[in-house]
Amino acid sequence: MVNQQQPEVQPANDAVTRLERIENLPTTALRTETPRTFSLRDRMAYYNTPGISIAIIDDYRIAAASGYGVADADNPAPVTTETLFQAASISKPVTAMAVLKLVQDGILDLDEDVNRYLVSWKVPPVGDSQPRVTLRQLLSHNAGLTVHGFRGYPTSRTIPSVVQVLNGEAPANSAPVRVTIIPGTQWQYSGGGTTIVQLLLTDMVGKPFPEIMRELVLDPLEMRHSSYDQPLSPDHERLASSAHSQNGRPIAGKWHVYPEMAAAGLWTTQFS
Repeated sequence: MVNQQQPEVQPANDAVTRLERIENLPTTALRTETPRTFSLRDRMAYYNTPGISIAIIDDYRIAAASGYGVADADNPAPVTTETLFQAASISKPVTAMAVLKLVQDGILDLDEDVNRYLVSWKVPPVGDSQPRVTLRQLLSHNAGLTVHGFRGYPTSRTIPSVVQVLNGEAPANSAPVRVTIIPGTQWQYSGGGTTIVQLLLTDMVGKPFPEIMRELVLDPLEMRHSSYDQPLSPDHERLASSAHSQNGRPIAGKWHVYPEMAAAGLWTTQFS
């Protein structure tokens, strides 16, 4: 993401036209049919979506951006270009940038056994065999690891540590992260594998994960309003959009907390 100040991203005429096309969406139709057009707000109402944020990227820069609806169905405050949304699995490639920065600096090796870097937890053996898992495999979902994704935790719940998540121990609400396929032989999406990357970074750098991400990625890219903090700081909370159920109502506590920050913990905006 490229940080831009508000005056610099006011849409030009062509960008306005592109926003208008987004705001009036044609359906996919057979050649024998005439496509129908729905307004974006119609679709939001149909899917019980209180608010969304859209940015148009042109030549690696933000050409136009706009917010639609509200950040919370119980609050009339509109979605703006500063509204924070949970980025979900987009957290993963941003985490990968931190790893690659440390590889570039000669601190990490993509093809080294991660158990040589891990201190507070190790990839467990499988029977009598000890799998050799690398960062390259973890980042590309080729490490043969379990746990596809995470549900997060209500703000009222006790939040597990990363080691508890990896071991599937209470109060974690996910299964243990384990090797079930020979590493490097088959693609298998694993948020659990990305959580191993998170622990490896904290073990190696010796700092909390949100601080590591700010120093290695967010600050250098001028992503000043983005954060991996879980839970959010009070300053970020006031800008955060609420999560909503399928019926369009805010969930209890407004959102879930994700200790699996590398896999699902990024909060970010259209700009930064």
